[in-house]
Amino acid sequence: MRFPCVLRRRGVASAKSVGLPFQEILPSKIIEDIINDLGIKYRSRLYSPIVIVWSFLLQVLDPDHSCKNAVSKVISYLVAEGKERPSENTGAYCRARKKLPEILFKKLLDLSSQNLEKQVDKKDLWHGRHVKSIDGSSVSMPDTLENQKAYPQHPSQKVGCGFPIAAIGVLFSYCTGAVIGITIDTWETHDINLARQLSKYLKIGDILLGDRAFCAYTDICLWLNGGCDIVTRLHQGRVAKGKKKPKYTVVEDNKKTNKSKKKN
Repeated sequence: MRFPCVLRRRGVASAKSVGLPFQEILPSKIIEDIINDLGIKYRSRLYSPIVIVWSFLLQVLDPDHSCKNAVSKVISYLVAEGKERPSENTGAYCRARKKLPEILFKKLLDLSSQNLEKQVDKKDLWHGRHVKSIDGSSVSMPDTLENQKAYPQHPSQKVGCGFPIAAIGVLFSYCTGAVIGITIDTWETHDINLARQLSKYLKIGDILLGDRAFCAYTDICLWLNGGCDIVTRLHQGRVAKGKKKPKYTVVEDNKKTNKSKKKN
């Protein structure tokens, strides 16, 4: 698969390069159009939303995730562009990054995945069909009142001693390796419920690949009726055709049993 390899090579180069190399992969015009569509207003400053998006993406992928390293990349970029050199203090960068709305990254994700899908060659598909992989996981986040309200911590953790936890469901393209869709919910949300929220990204003729958590009869029927096939492992609660049911042995504590009989 040609395109994912290109992205991986670019990713390695980006982490080691000087400045903000994401401007080549994600042009400013694309970010600016989405910002205008969302009605986001900002002043003309060194840390513009466009610069922050580039630097934030690089910060996530760079082996050095520190804000200090991210600011050094921004400084290199601005100096190369002939603009004013900002302070090495990370405060302004962190405040500007905090102002970016979550919906902006959601829009960028949707747009980038759509553009990648357009560049897919039919020979890269499996018998002419798109294979999409789905999976679920969980993440913790900073312990703030807003996060605790939206994504409460696990009840087994004492108040003030835990962190907000969110369940995430992600749909990947097996061809491009890119994320097609993502959904975020509270920690107790089961993977199959996350999958239902991601079903809108499936198209007729797609093949959905998942683990045994997605082996649910009702959902399989819904996906099949929608023109998609699904491949999963058999759920642990179901017995495969032709196989014997597992034998379960109940072991009792004989000492406790004998004591109870004597008392009676």
